[in-house]
Amino acid sequence: MPLLNPNLATVALLAGLVFAPAFAHANDVSTGGASGIFDDRYCEILTVERQMLALKVTVYNTIGLNDCPAEAWSALDADALKSALGVTAVLKNGPRHWTIDGIEGRGESIASAPTMFGTIAMTQRATLERKLFGGMTEESYAPQEVDRDTVFVFAAGKPVFELTDPQGHVYMMQSYAQMVDPALSLADLPDLGSRLNLPEGWRYSTRILDADYRLEAKGVAVVVRDELQNTYQRR
Repeated sequence: MPLLNPNLATVALLAGLVFAPAFAHANDVSTGGASGIFDDRYCEILTVERQMLALKVTVYNTIGLNDCPAEAWSALDADALKSALGVTAVLKNGPRHWTIDGIEGRGESIASAPTMFGTIAMTQRATLERKLFGGMTEESYAPQEVDRDTVFVFAAGKPVFELTDPQGHVYMMQSYAQMVDPALSLADLPDLGSRLNLPEGWRYSTRILDADYRLEAKGVAVVVRDELQNTYQRR
């Protein structure tokens, strides 16, 4: 069986993983935790290896090491990295900014030693396998199950940004992206609903928390993205 074109088929198959940071990100590698990260900038590199009828994905990110300097990030060429690493594909995911205040991760969510991508230090957060065919979608507003064992902490006094689907499920924004709109900022999020092409029955809202909120994923998280690649987890 010939290899799929990694710039097309592989990216589409992995869209469900790419649009949602699938694992916890830690700035304390001994505990797998992070706090005070609201609006912190970060980036991710995903390496993809074809293994028979499966794809092995390794996730690296900058959390706890640096804020993904813009010039250095722009200089990273995914195709050059693919050739240098000898993998099927390399995917750049970022820059992104957290809209949560803290993360508690367990197991594979705890980071490893740093790896250099160009001049940017990243840590390997996890590896996983995905079947080559089926089970993933690249559509916006399509719920996707992602393997994750984490607690996202939303702090009292901070804004939260939420999508509600026609069935009443609420998805809390975990990060906003600057891939589609490089100028998107935290200040834009309260009025983001007017920019989104929401499906019928969906709505966007924002509120200020009067108490901390802990959003747990016990093995599986249900996530969606909007058309700007901002990501949300179901509560």
